[in-house]
Amino acid sequence: MNPHIAATLIFTLGLGTTITFASSHWLLAWMGLEINTLAIIPLMSQHHHPRATEATTKYFLIQATAAATILFASATNAWLTGEWEIQHMKHPLPATATTMALALKLGLAPMHFWLPEVLQGLDLMTGLILSTWQKLAPFALLMQTPSTNSELMILLGLASTVVGGWGGLNQTQLRKLLAYSSIAHLGWMVLVLQFNPQLTTLALLTYLVMTFSAFVVFKINSSTNINTMATSWAKAPALATLTPLIMLSLGGLPPLTGFAPKWLILQELTKQELPLVATLAALAALLSLFFYLRICYAAALTGPPNTLTNTAPWRLLTHQLTLPLAISASASLLLLPFTPTALALLAP
Repeated sequence: MNPHIAATLIFTLGLGTTITFASSHWLLAWMGLEINTLAIIPLMSQHHHPRATEATTKYFLIQATAAATILFASATNAWLTGEWEIQHMKHPLPATATTMALALKLGLAPMHFWLPEVLQGLDLMTGLILSTWQKLAPFALLMQTPSTNSELMILLGLASTVVGGWGGLNQTQLRKLLAYSSIAHLGWMVLVLQFNPQLTTLALLTYLVMTFSAFVVFKINSSTNINTMATSWAKAPALATLTPLIMLSLGGLPPLTGFAPKWLILQELTKQELPLVATLAALAALLSLFFYLRICYAAALTGPPNTLTNTAPWRLLTHQLTLPLAISASASLLLLPFTPTALALLAP
C-alpha cells in the first residue's frame, strides 16, 4: 500500500475514535464510529487475498448492522424523551438496543461469532488494530450509556468469559486464540462496568498493552499457528523467553501485570454480593489459562524435529523495530506493584 494512503487511513482511524470520544450527541458519536469502520476497511483488504476479502465483507456487514441499530435506538430515544444526549438514554427499550448493538460491535458473546473468523483472515498488524484500537470507541460509548438493565450486563459479561475460554480450547491458529482471548477479557470488563468504571478502564488498559505485546511477538516470529512457535528459540531466544511470560500475563497469573485487574474485579464482584458470578468468572479464567499454557508449552518446551546446521538465525541482525515490544513487554510483566498508583490516577 502507498505510504501516503496508509498514513491517511491511520489518521482517519484516529480521527473517528477521537470524534466519538469527544461527542455527547448520538449523531456525532455515530459519525465517529462510521469514520472508524470506513477507514479500516481498505487496511483489511489490502492484500487482495480471498480470505482477506471475506473477512472484510463480514466485518463491514456486522459493523453496518450495529451502526444502523445504534442510529435507530438513538432516534427512538429522541422521539420518546426529546433528548439526543448520550447521558440521557433513560428509556429501557432504546438503552437495551444500544447496549446490544455496542456488544455486537465489540464482539461480546453471544454476538461474538464474527470476531474469530474476521481476525483469522487478516494479517497480524491489521489484526492488532482490530483487537485494540477498534475497541476503544464502542467501549467509550458503552461506559457513557446509562445501564438500565444490570442483569443484561452481567449475562453478557459471564457469557463472554465462558465463550472466550471455551472457544479457544481446540484452536491451533494464534489469531483465533487472540480473538477468543479478546472476547474473554471484554467479558471481565463488562462484568464490573456498572459497579466500578475505574476498574473497567484499568482492565482495558492492561488488556491493550498485553495484546499489543502478543501480536508484535507473533509478528516478529512470523508465527500464525501454535506449531510454528516451536522454532522461535532459533530465531530469537529472548522472544522465546518473553512469549510464555506474556501469555501467562494474559491468563492473569501473579506476579504479572494481568493478575491485577482480575483480582480487583473478583474483589469488587464479591463486595457487590455476587459471589456466584465471581466464582463462574474465575472458573472461566481457568479455561482461558489452558490455551495460554498450550502456547507456552509450544514456545518454551517443544523443540523442532530437526537441528539447524547452518548459522543460527538469532546470530543475524534483525531489521524489525523491537523498541515498542520492549516497552510493552516490560509493562505487561512488571506493573503489578504499581496497581494502587494506577487506581489513584484513574479515580474520578
